[in-house]
Amino acid sequence: MIHQLIFAHPKPGMSEQEFQDYWVDVHAVQYASKIPQIRKYLIDTRIPFGPEPDDPLWSGIAEIWLENDEDQLASLQTPEFLEGARLDEPRWAAFWRTVVLDTDAHVLRAGDHPAPEDGVKIVALVKRTEGTTVEQFRERSLGEHAELMLQVPGLRRYLQCFTRDGAYAIGEALLDAAYLLSFDSLEDLEKAVASEEYAKAKDDLVTFVQPRYLHHMAVKEHWIIGSEGEARDHR
Repeated sequence: MIHQLIFAHPKPGMSEQEFQDYWVDVHAVQYASKIPQIRKYLIDTRIPFGPEPDDPLWSGIAEIWLENDEDQLASLQTPEFLEGARLDEPRWAAFWRTVVLDTDAHVLRAGDHPAPEDGVKIVALVKRTEGTTVEQFRERSLGEHAELMLQVPGLRRYLQCFTRDGAYAIGEALLDAAYLLSFDSLEDLEKAVASEEYAKAKDDLVTFVQPRYLHHMAVKEHWIIGSEGEARDHR
């Protein structure tokens, strides 16, 4: 299963709230969700957390699940994509700032289904240190680092999503992984990042990733198709 993450930014002149409302209420429902190959689909909208940047890199993330490479290619050739979702994108998104990651997800803590209504999550994007191979990075990430992060209090669900091998076929991938850490509430997230366990995991992270490429974003989930525990029925 391909777990695709699409990071997007509002088009010029559109506020972040307008951008998020259009993405969730219009684009996702009227256009993207019509693509038949999509198995599950959710929108993560950015929420304020910590120091607020003047211009966030992104204001939301689409998470899309596709069965395999064949379905992904087919999805890009459908009229629902070509004449629908693709044509609608410039109405709300600064497409030149969009970043797409096709990943293979490793579920290190499954969590309960569905997520609570007040649930939030942190998405962290990382790039490995120079001189480290992709295999070494993944082994380190899934091993010692994951063990530290799993000790963080209140962590309900934890995914490490590694950029798929195909991204390295003709060069270096932009990013190596996205980490998705879910909590039952914003209060639980605040307590977690203030904990000693989180500090240890954070200190460990910068020993094998490049700090200048490290980006965190707190988000709220909006499920469009399926949920954490179910997928679209194609029968």
